[in-house]
Amino acid sequence: MVTIDIRKPLQGALGAMELAVNLRLQKGSFTALTGPSGSGKTTLLRILAGLEEAEGVVEVGGERWLEGRRALPPQKRGIGLVFQDYALFENMTVRENLLFVEKDEALADKLLALTDLTALAHRRPGSLSGGQKQRVALCRALMKRPKLLLLDEPLSALDPAMRTALQKEILNLHKRFGTTTLMVSHDPAEIYRLADRVVRLEHGHITADGKPADLLLQAAGSQKFSFRGELLEVQKRDAIHVAIVAIGQQIVEVVVDAATAASLTVGETVTVAAKAFAPTVQKV
Repeated sequence: MVTIDIRKPLQGALGAMELAVNLRLQKGSFTALTGPSGSGKTTLLRILAGLEEAEGVVEVGGERWLEGRRALPPQKRGIGLVFQDYALFENMTVRENLLFVEKDEALADKLLALTDLTALAHRRPGSLSGGQKQRVALCRALMKRPKLLLLDEPLSALDPAMRTALQKEILNLHKRFGTTTLMVSHDPAEIYRLADRVVRLEHGHITADGKPADLLLQAAGSQKFSFRGELLEVQKRDAIHVAIVAIGQQIVEVVVDAATAASLTVGETVTVAAKAFAPTVQKV
């Protein structure tokens, strides 16, 4: 069991805020942490890793990593940490990167075999592709058989095909080692594939917590889909009103009635949903 009950003042995307998170993670679970940029997700991972100070309690497997303001140093915590930038030692081979963490040659060879890296064991990181580097980083994080594996958007820089392939490897390693995993991700498909629980963080606080299917497939009534986006403009075109909404990298136009158009404010977050073939726009 992992117990997290921490507080830390932060400067977030919307100004000053307090990161206040109270969570319990079951041993061997895979939890996805999602939410807007600046909501405190990466800071939470850094606190768990001992890289940032905070106040409260972090207990992992009966061992106190944080109590009040007294913190166990990072090197004494049973953690594995994988960021976006790999952070590999460029002067070491792939195998040496793993053995630097723990002199366990059998485990290093096992991890390299599981991730199809055996043939690259004596190559240096500079000669590897992004996907190969990320696999090495993941193997290195597992060399100490961590009590808690922390993943901070580890696949965000990769192309879709490589992301899908590595998602399968992450899930395979998670199950093989029975590691409790906490992963930051903005990718709904990635969360759905990997996590058995998803926690949404907004402005430092948990606003949703549940199973991926329940949270990611949320839809009122008979809606077939529902997406959040930013309202860019509401136009009056002859007898109709059109809401222009940015959803991810796409901009969509949705016909709305006069009452809805009058209630909308440019710049606010809205949901674009559809019941059969009739999309609707609603305030969040």
